[in-house]
This record gives sequence, structure tokens and C-alpha cells, in this order.
Amino acid sequence: MSWEFIVGHLPYWLFITLMMTGLYIVVAKGNYVKKIVGLNIFQTSVFMLYISIGKITGGTAPIFPLDLEVDPETVYSNPLPHVLILTAIVVGIATTALGLALIVRIREEYGSIEEDVILDIEYRLTQHENAVHGDAMGGRA
Repeated sequence: MSWEFIVGHLPYWLFITLMMTGLYIVVAKGNYVKKIVGLNIFQTSVFMLYISIGKITGGTAPIFPLDLEVDPETVYSNPLPHVLILTAIVVGIATTALGLALIVRIREEYGSIEEDVILDIEYRLTQHENAVHGDAMGGRA
């Protein structure tokens, strides 16, 4: 891989680095708030990728002239990725808000937002229920 290739594709390397950082945070961290932050980092990298694809070097804004006589030599930037990303940003904010609201409810229920603590509590509750139901059935489980 040549140096010119790496420098020529620098934005894509940055997107990939940001995306993998977000994915690592989601997978490696046990704190639910950190997982939401990782999802937002991942999502932001995707936004940046799509917005960069929509920009064409030397392209102009995709607005027709008032007389509607379009010069066939004119190069326009593609507005579709930008419009899609605006929608994705709104969905991302709603998803983040829902995730944080769920984290608040989880904290109220379990007293923690750490995944391993919650799984341990669930395991102990399941073991307790199995012991109670096993005794209620006359020792048969």
C-alpha cells in the first residue's frame, strides 16, 4: 500500500477508525451509558461517510436556474445523502433518548447500569425461583 493511497483516502480511514472505535465501545464495555455513547460514535461515522459521498469536487448546489435552462456541462452535487442523513439524525436522537430512558428504568429496577451486575442479579433470581418451585413440587424439578 503506497503512501499516496493512504493520504488520498484519508477521510475513509478516519471513518473506519471512528466506526471501529464505536463498535469496540458497544461490544467491550459493560456500562449501558457507554454503550449508548459507542452507538452514537458509530452512527456519527456513518453520517460523515454518507455526507462525504454526496459532495462532488467542483459541483454546485443542485438548484435549477430561474429560466430553467440547464447547462449540460454543469456538475451538481447529489443532495440525496444529505437529506437522508437529516432524517437519520432525527431517528438517532430519538433512539438515544429511548435508550437513555430504558437505562433510567433499568437503574430503578436493579440499582445498577452495569451489565455484569444485572446478569448476576438475574442469575440469582432465577436460581432462587427454581429452588422455590422445586420445593413446591415435592422435590421434583
